[in-house]
Amino acid sequence: MKKKVNVVAAIIENDRDEILCALRSPKMSIPNLWEFPGGKVEQNEDIYTALRREIKEELHCEIDTCDLHNEHTHEYDTFIIHLIAIKARIVNGDPVPTEHSKLIWLKRENLSSLKWAPADIPAVELLMNE
Repeated sequence: MKKKVNVVAAIIENDRDEILCALRSPKMSIPNLWEFPGGKVEQNEDIYTALRREIKEELHCEIDTCDLHNEHTHEYDTFIIHLIAIKARIVNGDPVPTEHSKLIWLKRENLSSLKWAPADIPAVELLMNE
């Protein structure tokens, strides 16, 4: 049976209506695909606390979580991911890619120009149709 993982992802928008996109490094599982930054929810941790912690660890900045954007379950070859995307804003610091190869800010109408990790595609599509 495949392992099921609960993951939170931040839809971080800036003052120019651009969204933060993160390129998975070659060392990560599902390498060289774009995603919204975030990570695993620890046991007994709520999704908003998990997302703030993950962004602080991965991007060295602080966010304020806003609304739930969407939830989606995707089955990969070796595991199942339940991805919970949450809208957020940076309240302190500038994002620094410590685990990802690259970070870019994109207008929502340009999100489809990137090759996204399959689990993130429903969140991308929803953003583009907002």
